[in-house]
Amino acid sequence: MDPATVSTTTEYGVLGVRDVDFSLERFPPAPDLASLVERHWLVTWELPEGRSASVTLLPHPCVNLVLDGGVLSVAGVGLDRFTYTYRGVGRVFGTKFRPGAFLPFLGSPVSALTGSGMLAEQLWGPPAAALAASMTGPVDELVAQVEAFLRARWPEPDPNVALVGRIVADLLHDRTTTRVDDVTTRFAIPSRRLQRLFARYVGVSPKWVLRRYRLQEAAARLAEEHDRPWAEVAAELGYFDQSHFIRDFTAAIGMTPAAYARACHRREAPIAT
Repeated sequence: MDPATVSTTTEYGVLGVRDVDFSLERFPPAPDLASLVERHWLVTWELPEGRSASVTLLPHPCVNLVLDGGVLSVAGVGLDRFTYTYRGVGRVFGTKFRPGAFLPFLGSPVSALTGSGMLAEQLWGPPAAALAASMTGPVDELVAQVEAFLRARWPEPDPNVALVGRIVADLLHDRTTTRVDDVTTRFAIPSRRLQRLFARYVGVSPKWVLRRYRLQEAAARLAEEHDRPWAEVAAELGYFDQSHFIRDFTAAIGMTPAAYARACHRREAPIAT
């Protein structure tokens, strides 16, 4: 199986019932970039004057290159949910790298970016600022510009990136993987090496990645299927201890599973303040 054709992130991550005030589009990368780039994305909105809206996200374990308000930045893995408030007419464009795939560009442990980020100019110098200033056209032009920029700086192959990608795909897609021990056995990799590998390449632990993927999917299911018992959803996702699921879900989402499902059913903002 070609690792570049296997998704290592999902379409989950937007919490609650999706707000109709914004549009989210996703675009695949060019085939020659797919080993490191998961996808490009574009969020657009157009609100009446004087009105604002917001969207709350539970981030993926990925680094993103983001153009927002004419500023191009590198966003590390977000540990917590965050809310983005928008008004007027605008858009945000991004390129999402596969988990572990940004280290060859950065040249140092990705953990330095976890929970934070940096201006793209800090990493790539004035050409990154020039790129940001030029990115004013339609989305197909934005994709072409970013891809040309990345090609010109494409790093040498790193076998650890492919290994991390295979492990992350396993965490995402294999429902029999419920513990990190399952990974160490399946991939014949010592636990200590696995932890070091993820700290350096992904910026978070494999346990964090597994939990984040399961909780993103749980939130999506409860938002779409309000009447399904949350305990049933938890069991399908490998949570057999209900108190453990409630604790993890509440810490990540800000509400208990039952309260979240009720809020989604009422189309209320699903995040406790």
